Amino acid sequence: MNRRISKKIFIGDVPVGGDAPITVQSMTKTDTRDVKSTVNQIIELAQSGCEIVRCAVPDMEAAKALQEIKKLSPIPVVADIHFHHELALESLKSGVDCLRLNPGNIRDRTKVTTVVKEAKIREIPIRIGVNFGSLPPVGGIGVSKGTSRHNDGVNLLSKGLIENEYSVVDHMVQTGLWEIGILEDLDFDLIKISLKAFDIDTTVESYRKMAKLVPYPLHLGITESGTAKSGSIRSSVG
Repeated sequence: MNRRISKKIFIGDVPVGGDAPITVQSMTKTDTRDVKSTVNQIIELAQSGCEIVRCAVPDMEAAKALQEIKKLSPIPVVADIHFHHELALESLKSGVDCLRLNPGNIRDRTKVTTVVKEAKIREIPIRIGVNFGSLPPVGGIGVSKGTSRHNDGVNLLSKGLIENEYSVVDHMVQTGLWEIGILEDLDFDLIKISLKAFDIDTTVESYRKMAKLVPYPLHLGITESGTAKSGSIRSSVG
């Protein structure tokens, strides 16, 4: 099998991309503000073969808790950021090994730029995490105001790659490219990217298309946001 050649980056001391072995990453299910429970779960994951771990950062208390979690974690820690760029800045101060930014819910170029500049100073990689469940509205990539998820047009898009038609795959890829462009404009290339949906076809085709366009390593996964039932069921099926 011919392996796609990508740029090698380091998440902590773990190489990703290039000629590095494929690594296994998981995510904690604990309340990140509960340092003891979170660290215990990270240790359990590491003992099971996990090499990188991601922690949710829902608020500033969680972002600050990452400082102690990072000290006690046996594997590199990724801060999972949504909506509020201030949480990314605080997570960087806490010493995390990587940031995950969602271009679907942080769509203000100025805010992304602020985070990237701080990550660049610290040489901390950024994963651009595109999710089908939180895509920006059609025609609203990089637009932070005046848009609504209720009439965003995403669910009207066709799935798969369809000739001469803008599809979900195209929208996912374009969403990722928008943020990649911001990072590259700042001469920042410590990038990895994910394009996740709950169905296999959309996910695979999105990765295949993006792989031809950028040299960065891919973070593979299946996911779906939503309620406890719909989100969990769709993710499990995927």
